[in-house]
Amino acid sequence: MNFLPAAGFTEPKLSNTDLVPADWSRARGLVRGGSVRDNSSDIVGVWRAGALFVAAFGAGAAPGGSGKKEDGFQSSVPAAILLDADSDSILYEKNGDQPIAPASLAKLMTLEFLFNEIKQGRVKPDDEYIISENAWRKGGAPSHGSTMFAAIHSRVKVSDLLQGIIVDSANDACIAVAEALAGNEASFGQMLTQRARSIGLETSTFTNSTGYSDPNLRVTAREMAELARHIIQTYPDFYQNFSQRDFTWNNIHQQNRNPLLGMGISADGLKTGETTEAGFNLVGSAVQDNFRLIVVVTGAKSDKERADEAKKLLEFGFHDFQARVLFAEGQTVGDAKVFGGDKSYVPLIAPGIVRVMLPRNNSQRLLARIVYTGPVPAPITKGQPIGKLKIWRGENLALEVPLQAADDVGKGSMSQRAMDGATELMIGVLRAGVSKL
Repeated sequence: MNFLPAAGFTEPKLSNTDLVPADWSRARGLVRGGSVRDNSSDIVGVWRAGALFVAAFGAGAAPGGSGKKEDGFQSSVPAAILLDADSDSILYEKNGDQPIAPASLAKLMTLEFLFNEIKQGRVKPDDEYIISENAWRKGGAPSHGSTMFAAIHSRVKVSDLLQGIIVDSANDACIAVAEALAGNEASFGQMLTQRARSIGLETSTFTNSTGYSDPNLRVTAREMAELARHIIQTYPDFYQNFSQRDFTWNNIHQQNRNPLLGMGISADGLKTGETTEAGFNLVGSAVQDNFRLIVVVTGAKSDKERADEAKKLLEFGFHDFQARVLFAEGQTVGDAKVFGGDKSYVPLIAPGIVRVMLPRNNSQRLLARIVYTGPVPAPITKGQPIGKLKIWRGENLALEVPLQAADDVGKGSMSQRAMDGATELMIGVLRAGVSKL
């Protein structure tokens, strides 16, 4: 049996003894009739210039994907995520990519959209939006749902609507925002989905501003955690409002619905949600010793289980993990093969420090892989995105970091390009031969 050597991924240049590269000699893809066969659960295959470049795990040594849980810790909710906000490192995951009904967690996307509109200068905090009859009936007092009790046909400042959404989970405020910015809820839902894609949420879809049940309104725990991280890091001034404990409007005083704020764990946000379809959901965040965690729990059976599980996850993260720097800022992580360049390889670096969270007093090791589509055609510009560094902790994908070219690579001479072309041709011939076996 013949194998084509895997290309398109390299061994990171690791100096940390806790980070153990895979058995690179076993990383091989078997090609039969243009398909890739591998016993692993993660494989990257790209057709390019007549050759197949494969980045794959060796048989029997593949980390698992979504749905894996950290050894020694269990959560009773159907889906959960615990995220280190600074490094974007996953500390715990359970069904993190499973589509779920968000309930009022969808209001985080409404808030992000409005935050961005204000940041871009298209909306001002003192702008006033009308509480239409539709907003009042569907989201106000007559709806018997979460509301800020804004009067029908009243004009409310955007700054007050924001407080109503954050503290009261106000449906009337959300609908007023949707109508003011898009004319109606359906159009606003499309705008939210488009905005979600632009900030990196690849699967979540939104159909309204409130999170009211809809079969096409779906998110994942992972993307809710990433949305929370985006809000915290992009809008620090607005984020302060999430720790606001109460809000009074129309002479009606309401407490913040986030149970984490009163638990003494230094929580300062974000949002709860519950419907019969969704169960009891929560996205929360807390900071201890300059260490910020983001937690998502979904599908809990009660508000008590929701609060208890979120608190338990946060305490697990704060007490059981510590930060470890794997690569300093500007340190070369690995190299990518170049096609048609004046250099055969281009060094790869991360945008900043690469840091991952490791369990305390635990000998658990990490698996790292660089994945890219290669060889990379010259010319290459310094800073050009090339691929990703993926790091697994056990069977859990703990960290994924974009990699970029550390140097410029110019076009090679005619002879250099001819040599690269001949190499590509030889790989193509080998591939064709293997496919006939």
